[in-house]
Amino acid sequence: MTTKTRFNIAYAIAAILAVFVLQHLIATVGQIAVISYSEYQQLLRDNKVESVGISDRTLQGTLKEPLPGGQKQFITTRVDQDIAQELEKHNVRFTGQIESTFFRDLLSWVMPVLLFFGLWWYVGRRIAESGGLGGGLMQIGKSKAKIYVESNTGVTFADAAGVDEAKDELREVVDFLKSPADYGRLGGRMPKGVLLVGPPGTGKTLLAKAVAGEAKVPFFSISGSEFVEMFVGVGAARVRDLFQQAHEKAPAIIFIDELDALGRARGIGPFAGGHDEKEQTLNQLLVELDGFDSRSGLVILAATNRPEILDPALLRAGRFDRQVLVDRPDKKGRVDILKVHMTKVRLAPDVEAEAVAALTPGFTGADLANLVNEAALLATRRGAKAVGMSDFNNAVERMVAGLEKRNRLLNPRERDIVAYHEMGHALVALSLAGVDPVHKVSIIPRGVGALGYTIQRPIEDRFLMTKEELENKMAVLLGGRAAELIVFGHLSTGAADDLRRVTDIARSMVTRYGMSEKLGSIAYERDPGNFLASTDRPYPVREREYAEETAAAVDREVRVIVDNVFQRTQGLLTMRRSILDRAAKQLLEKETLEQSDIDKLIREVPKEGLRAV
Repeated sequence: MTTKTRFNIAYAIAAILAVFVLQHLIATVGQIAVISYSEYQQLLRDNKVESVGISDRTLQGTLKEPLPGGQKQFITTRVDQDIAQELEKHNVRFTGQIESTFFRDLLSWVMPVLLFFGLWWYVGRRIAESGGLGGGLMQIGKSKAKIYVESNTGVTFADAAGVDEAKDELREVVDFLKSPADYGRLGGRMPKGVLLVGPPGTGKTLLAKAVAGEAKVPFFSISGSEFVEMFVGVGAARVRDLFQQAHEKAPAIIFIDELDALGRARGIGPFAGGHDEKEQTLNQLLVELDGFDSRSGLVILAATNRPEILDPALLRAGRFDRQVLVDRPDKKGRVDILKVHMTKVRLAPDVEAEAVAALTPGFTGADLANLVNEAALLATRRGAKAVGMSDFNNAVERMVAGLEKRNRLLNPRERDIVAYHEMGHALVALSLAGVDPVHKVSIIPRGVGALGYTIQRPIEDRFLMTKEELENKMAVLLGGRAAELIVFGHLSTGAADDLRRVTDIARSMVTRYGMSEKLGSIAYERDPGNFLASTDRPYPVREREYAEETAAAVDREVRVIVDNVFQRTQGLLTMRRSILDRAAKQLLEKETLEQSDIDKLIREVPKEGLRAV
C-alpha cells in the first residue's frame, strides 16, 4: 500500500468520526430543555422533578414526566433565593443570566502569546537589519555594503584638495563611468581595479566618494574587515552578493576600505599558518575580479596604508592593475586644503593660508582639518570674535608638543637643567647653517613627559638630505645633553628621546644610506616604511641579512658617528658659553621665548657652515 493511499484512508476515517460526534452533540442538545428558573420552581412545587444536579451557576436534572416538547431532561440557570422569593410574590416570570466571559478568557490567553511573538519578531527584525549575528540566519551571506547614490555622497573633486596628481589619475575613471561604451572605441579598456595607497589621513576615502559624486553613479562602500564574521563561509558569500548587487546597478563603483584587512598575503611572514576563512574570502575576491568585464561599467576602488603586506595576486595585471599614490601634501597642497576648511570658520584679517601652511610641514589633510578645528576652539575659549594667527600657532604647538601642563611644578634645580637643555638645542640650531630655524623655546611642560620644548619650523619642504645635514640634525638633538654636561658636569634622563632619535639617524646612515666609509655603499637593512614594495617580497620581515662580524662593525660605526657629533656639539656650545648663560637666564625669567626674542639671539650667535665630522 502506498503512502498516498494510507493518507486517503486516514482522512476518510477522520471524516466519518467527525460526523458521528456532530450527530451525537446535536441529538444531546435536542433532548435537553432550557427552562427559566421560575418554571423550575413551579415544577418543583408540582412535585414533577425526579432528580437535580447542582452546580455554582446552573441546575440540571430529570423530570418525572416529559414536557410538552417531549424532553425529559432540563437545565436552568440559578437565581439568588431572596431575589427569587421577591419576584415570585409579584408573579414575575424570571430566569438566571450567566455573564459571558468568553472574550475575556480568550484575550487572557491570546494576548500574552501575541505580545511574545510580536516582541520576538521585532527584535529579530532589528537584529537582521543591523547585521548582528551575521545579519540574521536568513541574511548571513548578504553584503553589508552601504549604497550611496550621487545625491547622498555630496562630494566632488573640489572637496578633495591637495591631491592634484591623484585626481588627474582618477578623472579617467570618471570619464569611463560616464560613457563606458565610447571610452573603448580604440580597443583600450579601463583598469579593473584602482588601488589608492598612502599614509593615514591623506584623503583616500574622500577621493573614492568624489569619483562617485563626479560620475553620478551608485557607490558601494564597505570595509575589508566587514567581510569576515564568526560563521565560516560568510565572507565569500558576501563578496559574491556585493558584486551581484553592483552588477545590477552598473555603472557603479565598489569601494573597499582598509583592503589590507582582507587581502593580507597568504603564507608569508614568521607565522605562515593560514586562516581558512580569510583565505576563502580573498580567493573569492580574486575570482570576482577575474570574472567581470571592465566594459560593463563596474569599477573597483580600494584603499590601504599598508600595501607591502598585500597578496601579490591582488596586485597583478588584470586585478588592481593601477596604483595611485595619495601622499602627504606639499606646501601648495596644504594651502588648498586649508582654504577648504577655513571657509567653515570666521577668520581674523591677519590669518593667511600660506602662513599657516608654512607652519605645518608633514601634516596630512586630516591633520589640517583638526588644526583648523583646534584653532577655532582656542579662539572660542578665549572669547574672541574671530580666529587669529596666534590661535593657529597655539594649535600647532598643541598638536606637535601636547597640552600645556602648568600645574606640573618643577623644583628650582630641575628648572635650571630644563632651561639649559632647551637653550642647548636652540643655540646649536642657531649656530649651524642649513638647519631649520628655531621658532619658539619654552620650559613649560607639555604632553606626557616633555618638561620643555624647542620648536623648529622648516622654510621649505625637503625630500633629500645630505650627510652633513643629517649630522647637523643630530647635533641639534644632542645640544641639550651637551649643555647639561658643560654647565652642570653630569647628565640627566631628559635626553632619552633625543638619544633614541640620534641613534636611529646614525644607524640609518650606516645601514640604509651607505654613508659609512668603513662599511661602504651597501644597504644592510630595508626601509621599514616602504610603500609599494616589490611583489616578490610583499611582507616586510625585519631580519638581519648580514653576519655577526658585520653587525659588530655597524654598532662600532654608529657609536663613532654619534660620539664625533657629540664632541663637535660640546665644542660649539663651549665657544658660546656666555650666550648660553644669558639666554638660559632669560628663558628662566620669561618661561617662553617667542620669535622676537630669538631674532635678537640670532644677531649674537656666529654661524658655522656645513661640514662633515
